[in-house]
Amino acid sequence: MNIHTKAVHSGDRKRTGGHVPVTTPIHTATSYFYDSTAQLDRVFGDEEKGYCYARYDNPSAGALEELLCALEGGDAALACASGMAALHTAILAALTDRRRSIVAADALYGATVGLLMNVFEPSGVSVRFADICDLARLRAVVAEARPGCILMESISNPLLRVGEIDSIAAIANEAGAALLVDNTFATPLLVRPLELGAHFSVHSVTKYLSGHGDVLGGAVVTNSPHAEPLRALGRTIGPVLGPFECYLTMRGIKTFPLRMERQCANACRVASWLAAHPRVERVYFTGDPQHPDAAAIRRLFPPNLYGAMVSFEIRDAGREEVFRFMDALKTIVPATSLGDVHSMVLYPVMSSHRSVSPKHRERMGIGDNLVRLSVGIEAPEDILADLEQALA
Repeated sequence: MNIHTKAVHSGDRKRTGGHVPVTTPIHTATSYFYDSTAQLDRVFGDEEKGYCYARYDNPSAGALEELLCALEGGDAALACASGMAALHTAILAALTDRRRSIVAADALYGATVGLLMNVFEPSGVSVRFADICDLARLRAVVAEARPGCILMESISNPLLRVGEIDSIAAIANEAGAALLVDNTFATPLLVRPLELGAHFSVHSVTKYLSGHGDVLGGAVVTNSPHAEPLRALGRTIGPVLGPFECYLTMRGIKTFPLRMERQCANACRVASWLAAHPRVERVYFTGDPQHPDAAAIRRLFPPNLYGAMVSFEIRDAGREEVFRFMDALKTIVPATSLGDVHSMVLYPVMSSHRSVSPKHRERMGIGDNLVRLSVGIEAPEDILADLEQALA
């Protein structure tokens, strides 16, 4: 079934009594009871399918999780209260019965770096960073570190590097490690990590999947061997997404492939335009034929779909000049997120990578003149006109 059809139909239309609602209702109940306590006991013990307590399961969450599995090609999912809650839970599940060691990509979202360094390392998990786009070097680091988990992003934040997920999955399997991919930037429209051998695919559903700037949420999708550890962690630590947010996410996903296709097309035009602008020093875009990972992108992504993120460096700009540019924008929103229907601009030094030390940012290649643009679904000529007047 095509992903457009899955996005519209999967997870919905469960029979409730004698009728079938066309969309999944918002189930706000926190607890459930049955005709007999014996039946409730069987539900609690997973001997009978059903609901007993909302931290364990909820019909709205269950429908969303079924939809996410359909989109990602997974066997189990957990809807979480934020993308970071999803990532934290996924790493814990990945390390279940594995060595407490992580090899992470050296290009990651700043909060992810913070999670690794400020939460996992102090709790006794060793963390090593490696260039996941250099397979020979990655293989050497993995052989030395013997990790229980390899962590990467399908498209890195904010410099848009793309690793060969299938090749990295092979390295992970050889080492007995789980491969965890944050797929937020690429979305299941561009790449489905589980189908390429990854063990976990994580999303901030706040971004492209819900797509309208009105949901804070995350999700983990995994395969059968990791389903029970993920479910157990969800029940124990309770990172679950509320029913209203589940409903809004499902509503957003119905149009997600259409939105994403439009955003990808707009991003191509914006990136080309920026590359020719005299005030722009460098453009980072996965559709660039000269992209350092162009071969992997051609092999892993569908034709003409490169994602909707464009990062660029403003020539001779520092913090003050970047702020002036952002303040001059009229329709592009200077806000801390991405993937919404409207275009958004973010200054990584101020927001996404604020918690990363200046030296670490420098090693990551994030300079003070770097701006990250999430391209929306507006008419492309209006996006370009706003950029033109703000760069003037």
